[in-house]
Amino acid sequence: MAMMSQPTYADNTQAGYTNSQQQSKHYAIGAGLLSDVLTEFAAVSGVKLSFQTATLQGLTSPGLSGHYSVAQGFEQLLADSPYRADLTANGYILVPTDSVALPSVNVLASGLELAEGPVEGYIAKRTSTATKMGVAIEDIPQTINVITADKMEIQGASRITEALAYSPGVNAAPWGDQPQWDWIYIRGFDAYKPGVYLDGLQMRNNGNWGMWQVDSYSLERLEVLKGPSSVMYGVNGPGGVINLVSKRPTTFSQKEIVAEIGNNSHKQLAVDFSGPIDQRGEWLYRVTALTKNSELENTPLDDKRHYFAPSVTWSPTTQTHVTLYGQWFDIDSGTDTNEVLLAGSLLPNPNGQTELPLFGGSTDFNGIKQEQWLIGYDAKHQFDSGWMVSQKARYAKFDMDFRTVYKSGWIIQNADDPADKDNFRFVKLTGLASKEDVTSKNIDTYISKDFDFSTVKHQIMVGVDYQKTDFEVDAAWGATFAPLDILNPQNKLAFTDVPSNITGLSDVKQTGVYIQDQISIGEHWVVNLATRYDETETNSYQLNGSFIERQKSYGQSSRVGVVYKAANGLAPYVSYSESFAPTGTIDPAQLKPFPPERGQQIEAGVRYTPLDNSGRYSLAAFDITRKDYTQWVWDDQPHPEQKGEVNVQGAELEVFWQPSENTNLMASYTWIPKAEVVDSINPAEIGKQSNAVSEHSLSVWADYYFDSGFQLGLGARYNGENNGTGENAPKTVPGYTLVDGSLKYDLAQWSLALNVRNLFDQHELSTCNNKKCYYTSGRRMTLSATYVW
Repeated sequence: MAMMSQPTYADNTQAGYTNSQQQSKHYAIGAGLLSDVLTEFAAVSGVKLSFQTATLQGLTSPGLSGHYSVAQGFEQLLADSPYRADLTANGYILVPTDSVALPSVNVLASGLELAEGPVEGYIAKRTSTATKMGVAIEDIPQTINVITADKMEIQGASRITEALAYSPGVNAAPWGDQPQWDWIYIRGFDAYKPGVYLDGLQMRNNGNWGMWQVDSYSLERLEVLKGPSSVMYGVNGPGGVINLVSKRPTTFSQKEIVAEIGNNSHKQLAVDFSGPIDQRGEWLYRVTALTKNSELENTPLDDKRHYFAPSVTWSPTTQTHVTLYGQWFDIDSGTDTNEVLLAGSLLPNPNGQTELPLFGGSTDFNGIKQEQWLIGYDAKHQFDSGWMVSQKARYAKFDMDFRTVYKSGWIIQNADDPADKDNFRFVKLTGLASKEDVTSKNIDTYISKDFDFSTVKHQIMVGVDYQKTDFEVDAAWGATFAPLDILNPQNKLAFTDVPSNITGLSDVKQTGVYIQDQISIGEHWVVNLATRYDETETNSYQLNGSFIERQKSYGQSSRVGVVYKAANGLAPYVSYSESFAPTGTIDPAQLKPFPPERGQQIEAGVRYTPLDNSGRYSLAAFDITRKDYTQWVWDDQPHPEQKGEVNVQGAELEVFWQPSENTNLMASYTWIPKAEVVDSINPAEIGKQSNAVSEHSLSVWADYYFDSGFQLGLGARYNGENNGTGENAPKTVPGYTLVDGSLKYDLAQWSLALNVRNLFDQHELSTCNNKKCYYTSGRRMTLSATYVW
């Protein structure tokens, strides 16, 4: 398989890039397969390199340590091989040493894969999410799943939940389709709070109804680091971390326009322009934007979205890079809960099965208006001594006006006859309205350096991060509506609002100090040691600004992991990691907050990357415990106790296989035989699940590219049965399978694609409780035309 980077931008004036190639730069690249070492060298040096990996099979390299120019680096790395690197108009290519040298030209090169950059195809090789430093995925002693932009495109994923639907260990629809939120479970744990990360900085959500929104078109990749990860990010849950990587300026010129139409009156236009501003490539830019006008799926409500994200990168030298960026996202959409009462869904209803979808609100009430914007920068500078300083900072804000309706139960028409059909016909509706303002400030600074001691290399990183998020909530619960008649549902229902009854102001501050050592021992061993100390503070106020209380918490978290990289491509590993999260609850005995709840994980796994780079195979087994979360004792004197504990055990398998250059096969399987409460103040909970977790889930996707330019893709997602939230469902919620497909045709600079999610338009129950069930989204079809130049 040919390893190719993105297209280059030719510098025909011969001004600029020649000097950067001749400049000496410090490298600390470990020993390994020659193909991997060359890939890392090209990425670090910022040059494009093309070669056939099959020709390098079995060849190894001792790596590169010290100061070299690009030409000197290639000469050193290839000294013991029968190849050399020639510079052409398309970047560097490997040729046999006995061939005639190609004429040298000047180019502005783009490099191969960077840890936070674009990925060609479906298999990422490097990431920064796990360690904040760009390292090979094989060097990480923890499961990480990377969903690339190419994978999102071929699978027609327009939302984060859709992009994650084929990932192991992730339930992307634990509460059915929630169009106003990206609600996700990771390894059986809720990931709604404290929220996702965007470019390594947290977009904190405090568990209310407001949540930061992200469109998948704005992303270069989406990464899920499994298990407790507070050592790098501070306050977090035990399931894992979702890091969204935004599109950033590229060293090569690219422009695309994408027009879409689809069902639900969907119309969308998106643009993505990027490249050098000057011939030397010192200044780069990118502009990504879209406008969408649709109807919210399963409802008669509008769904309008507008997004604009400019960014610029300044690289005065090869050692200094500063990216400034901004983003504006405006949402004016309907809302729906995609829920239905038990009778007529999981249980029989004398009026028959409830027809899905069932919109249970009013076009005059249900809706969300959210405007969010952010500005930030990402700066890096490497000193001649080898020390590198990195800093990320961002200011972000959103304002939201949210209104939705919940189905609260049946309205009894005939109390004398419980089996009367009319008792299962009219649904009580309750409305929720919430206005929320969220402001977030983040800054993360760290320094790093490589130290070589004979066969041992240390990548040391020391950092400090700070974040402060302000929340304002003014909500009203209890708006009443005219009943919903399931036999004759109406889209306009009279309703009566209620005054605000959920209000408050709060701010959350977090300061953390962390240190990490990524150790390479010889050619085969990698050890990761990291620890962190955090201080968190939460202040609560009334809406008029009057101070209520202050809560402080302190947390320490660590990670230790070991990887063994065999010469045949196998990389087994084992790790231990931790998380913490403040409880926010006062211990009545001590009159101060309870200590933070903890998350602990032991994970063992193995990755296999064939020497011909025809795929990647990952298998992991994990044991995660969430412990010391607070619960309330409801007796004569209600009080909290810190006793809750949940244990989840399971295994995940992920397969990427490219049996031929035209064929891709992806599969994932998750087995979670245990996800239960092991300690609780309520003995009835012990031995039961807290969240609804399926023991088995499976997904398969395959696509084939025909020489004629057509590409056909087909996938299936299976989610196994569960017993409902808290195992409160009156009977087992059955498993289901959804099918997706795509058809794409490439012609010169044009690409036409048809993507279908949920091909057979099935509405399936994802989970239930003791009152109602939640169902999945229906069929979504989009036809797109992309023009690239």
